[in-house]
Amino acid sequence: MISQRTLQKFINFWPPLFFAGIRARVVTPDFRYIEAELKLRWWNRNSMGTQFGGSLFAMTDPFYMLMLQQNLGPRYIVWDQAARIDFIAPGRGTVRTKFELTQAQIDDIKTATAGGEKFLPTYSLEIRDKSGSLIASVERTLYVRLKPQFRPTH
Repeated sequence: MISQRTLQKFINFWPPLFFAGIRARVVTPDFRYIEAELKLRWWNRNSMGTQFGGSLFAMTDPFYMLMLQQNLGPRYIVWDQAARIDFIAPGRGTVRTKFELTQAQIDDIKTATAGGEKFLPTYSLEIRDKSGSLIASVERTLYVRLKPQFRPTH
């Protein structure tokens, strides 16, 4: 496990996010809450002068996976399984989204995977601009399972 500060630096300087202009503004020490931000820059504008859709989608990519890895620990495999985005309005400036995990969600995952089965939790996100207007709605599905050496034998 890594520290909150190290994870935040890793996120903010990881090339796929850094070069898209995506930053983690808040990462709580328990890794259960992250706020990500994307400022509109010349390198992430589309031909209409608004946020590039790929950058909006990318700003939701690694966060739940990283949060679950930190909260579940090394006994679990955590992967992104699927994602879907609905573009609602053009992003004309800085946009933000929030990632939250509750203890109940973590407990549900542990219960669902205790017998060695996979579990596919889905999380919904909203990307909003500074005024609070909805820019995009995103659903991310993750794959979670105990690593083979930790699965019960039948």
